[in-house]
Amino acid sequence: MLKRYLLLTKPGIVFGNLISVTGGFFLASRGSIDLLLFFATVIGVSLVVASGCVFNNVIDRDIDEYMSRTQKRALVEGTIDVRSALIMAGLLGAAGFLLLLLVANPLSAGVALFGFAIYVGAYSLWLKRHSVHGTLIGSLSGASPPVIGYCAVSNQFDSGALLVLLIFSLWQMPHSFAIAIFRLEDYRAASIPVLSVAKGVASAKRQTVAYIVAFGVAAMMLTFAGYTGYVYLVVMMVMTLYWLYIAIARYHQNDDARWARQLFGISILVVTVLSAVMAIDYRHPASQADTAQLDRPVSVNA
Repeated sequence: MLKRYLLLTKPGIVFGNLISVTGGFFLASRGSIDLLLFFATVIGVSLVVASGCVFNNVIDRDIDEYMSRTQKRALVEGTIDVRSALIMAGLLGAAGFLLLLLVANPLSAGVALFGFAIYVGAYSLWLKRHSVHGTLIGSLSGASPPVIGYCAVSNQFDSGALLVLLIFSLWQMPHSFAIAIFRLEDYRAASIPVLSVAKGVASAKRQTVAYIVAFGVAAMMLTFAGYTGYVYLVVMMVMTLYWLYIAIARYHQNDDARWARQLFGISILVVTVLSAVMAIDYRHPASQADTAQLDRPVSVNA
């Protein structure tokens, strides 16, 4: 029974967000790690994400029964009742938000609340069922964890936080479109208007390639803005070009599902490498370095 409750939190999603929040935290820390703040942030974000996933399971239980991937979930089969799931989701969320608020700062808790509201409110309750733009709006929620990590350290929403939000939001699009292609029949059965269902697989494939390009451009901006070094730049250029090469070279193969699965697998590798390399190859933005230089006392030799 404990395993069933654990699966309600979607551990794979929680773990994936744990990687990205670490990247954002280390990027902002720039080598000066506050371990208490780090663990509080990681645990807080994990609890909030887990809460959102449980709420999503409750909301989606009527459509999950139509999808082969989800029809064995506990809320669909009735092995866990809705009331218990809601209590669990509420406790997880409250603990996560309080941890971020009290140990990190109100800004990081606010970003977490923003991401939570997008995922549970805007996406799960409405957009997923009624709009082809659900993936686009929902990407803001998926991009929130690394921004929370960044803001937990910086305590400000600066250009670095904005770039992190943009990069991870753009990464979400080809990642999600790939899922929507190889899970096409599931989404059709549940009448979920993802792009591949609403406008066809061809449209989803075209936009997947376009978003990979957009992601690559945004990822490089982190170096041009002075937040990361040239090792990061080279690594992300290589990763993006490889992702794009596979997308284009195999674009016209007959098996669209296989194409999408390949891109999905690469997307996981890309976001893992992105989180790791931006945590390692950090740099002080030029504006901050110049300010720090000006603030130093000047000694004059007589």
